[in-house]
Amino acid sequence: MGSSNDIQVDDLAPYLADAAPEIGAPLSLEKFATGQSNPTYKLHCETGTYVLRAKPAGTLLKSAHQVDREHRVMDALQGSDVPVPRMIHLATDDASPLARAFFIMEMVAGRIFWDPATSEVGKSERAAIYDEMNRALAALHDVDVEAVGLGDFGKPGNYFARQTDRWSRQYVASKVADNADMDRLMAWLEAHMPADDGQVSLVHGDYRLDNMIFAPDSPTVVAVLDWELSTLGHPLADLAYQCMQWRLPHQGGMRGLGGLDRAALGIPSEQDYVASYCARRGIAAPDNWPFYLAFCFFRLAAILEGVVRRAHDGNASNPETAKTYAAAIPLLARAAGDIISGKTA
Repeated sequence: MGSSNDIQVDDLAPYLADAAPEIGAPLSLEKFATGQSNPTYKLHCETGTYVLRAKPAGTLLKSAHQVDREHRVMDALQGSDVPVPRMIHLATDDASPLARAFFIMEMVAGRIFWDPATSEVGKSERAAIYDEMNRALAALHDVDVEAVGLGDFGKPGNYFARQTDRWSRQYVASKVADNADMDRLMAWLEAHMPADDGQVSLVHGDYRLDNMIFAPDSPTVVAVLDWELSTLGHPLADLAYQCMQWRLPHQGGMRGLGGLDRAALGIPSEQDYVASYCARRGIAAPDNWPFYLAFCFFRLAAILEGVVRRAHDGNASNPETAKTYAAAIPLLARAAGDIISGKTA
């Protein structure tokens, strides 16, 4: 049987025969090593290969692992300027033969760049990859949420205030050990909360290079993946989250750009990347940039703390990855501390 996150084909076959007959009988499942939060599988069927993404087994934090939201947002974005896989079927908690929600989508062929230095390609393609990532982010934030049926996909009010409150509570509920840097960071964010400026867009919530599939033979994004944290919110949250990569170390499993000669590699500076995004959307350069960056470091640390807690409780999709995350959390908290003290990338 394997771990508690394993799914057996025999458990799926009768259900899928009725719910998704177009894919044919399931033949085998192969778990991806990635997909830490929600276990993800390559599903081989009579008609081809698909992707199955499920909630993890075990007791879960409220509002976490909402694969139904992932399915809804990708389904809504079909045909938009934001490339996403085609959705095939959603099984809700109540209807699922696994007693937990999952969805099935097409498997998109292409390249995933796990290292932001993208050593697999040359300098000119590397620059084009970063520009394409920037383009797709601007396109996402220009989506008319009402027109695509996502006008109710998030709560009204100050996004950063809501998110800081949410992740502070989730962090406190999840934390395995005390961290004074995280406590100071939460207090600083509350004390420096910007006023709500009214900007609302669809935000991805985990927008980074390795959550995208690029075409096999060109620097074109063919699918944006991992929408678990998507909601209606402030577009600068996504932009700042992506720009964390410029500030994270390249070593130690963090997969950042820190310490690399980015100009020599063809990777734009953080300032130029932000300027390109603003030009694409026709907006001014953001004020209060250190707040947005510090918020994103805190939020990521709080998310990783939830993964560590699941490993501690025996419910992690990948316990070894959870150990790496446990080591990363204090680094993230200290990096946020550097930002709010005025250090630059």
